[in-house]
Amino acid sequence: MRLKLETFGNARGRSLVAAWIQAVRIQFVPPSFLPVMLAAAIAWARWQVFDPVAFLLVVIGVTVHHFGLNMLDDVLDYLHAVDRAWGEEKNPYTGGSGVLTEGLLTVRELKWGVAVCYSLTAAIWIYLAVLKGWPVFVIGAVGILSSIFYTVPPVKFAYRGLGELGLLVNFGPVLVMGSYYVQRQTLDMEPVIVSLVPGFLMWSMIVINEIPDYEEDRLSGKMNLVARFGRMAGVVLYLAGLACAFGVLAGSVLFGVAPLPVLLGLAALPTALQSVRILRENYLDRLKMIPANIAIIKVYLITGVALIAGYLIHGYLGW
Repeated sequence: MRLKLETFGNARGRSLVAAWIQAVRIQFVPPSFLPVMLAAAIAWARWQVFDPVAFLLVVIGVTVHHFGLNMLDDVLDYLHAVDRAWGEEKNPYTGGSGVLTEGLLTVRELKWGVAVCYSLTAAIWIYLAVLKGWPVFVIGAVGILSSIFYTVPPVKFAYRGLGELGLLVNFGPVLVMGSYYVQRQTLDMEPVIVSLVPGFLMWSMIVINEIPDYEEDRLSGKMNLVARFGRMAGVVLYLAGLACAFGVLAGSVLFGVAPLPVLLGLAALPTALQSVRILRENYLDRLKMIPANIAIIKVYLITGVALIAGYLIHGYLGW
């Protein structure tokens, strides 16, 4: 009997850990820490400055913040009946983590998770602001308040067609400039321009994730751009985001803003084009769209890592 109880306890513990991992949606967290790493790489490659402790704190802070944001969105979308079960098989890359609709965690548990994540984020933010200067406080405040009011009433700008733009700004210029300032204690134009690459990729990632949820979002009043203008418009917006991302990447090198090795980021272009083809053929079928959802995650990862590598190559070899 004791062995059975211990086995049951271990299984429950493992399932609880799995539920929390599912709740934070780890697959969508790289858009937080890769821009931070990119900013640090720019500061080091261009100015030979790098504060490893501050860098580590920023990475921890933005990652935990993203965990909290994902759980907060889950809670509010669930309470607003956005992420309830609608009788169709779900695309696993859209519509929240599913821990509430599947009964794996309760709303109360997720709220505690949100509180812990935001408390740790705020502690790191205030410490770095005191250590590095008031601009860190301002940039951090923009990021934290944007994440809160993304779905929190009465603002909930994700429900008003502004969520895509908010994510572009916050996962591009805000994250990059915050991390860059922590390293250099100044702001420069190069990281602002280069930050638009991850920013526009984040735009495309959120748009493609909205397409399978078109009907549910409209029924629940979550009037994002896809819900407002339709799935086909979503395909166009997705393509526009990719075009802007790779256009900024190539243009930044062409006009001498970024060094030549940054063009390594174009390695993701074939995967991006493949995702567009899959999306155009299957945007009405949420399940057949899944390879396109996976592809944009790959595009983001390849581009982010390649940009960082490009700056490191420039810093080491001077190309």
